[in-house]
Amino acid sequence: MPVPKKRRSKSKKRMKSARWKITPVALRPCPACAAPGRPHFVCASCGTYRGRQILIPTTVEHKEV
Repeated sequence: MPVPKKRRSKSKKRMKSARWKITPVALRPCPACAAPGRPHFVCASCGTYRGRQILIPTTVEHKEV
């Protein structure tokens, strides 16, 4: 099993881990309904993609307990 030959310094370890950050999700308005959504994905609210109806939107009703 391979083992590192030299110890990695604190600064090198921190420089490597500094790149692991959370990036915000890119959102754009839907051309059909203007709801915010991810680019190159079917719109979750109206179900259109590139001007075509792909999915039939359904409403989810929450039951109160």
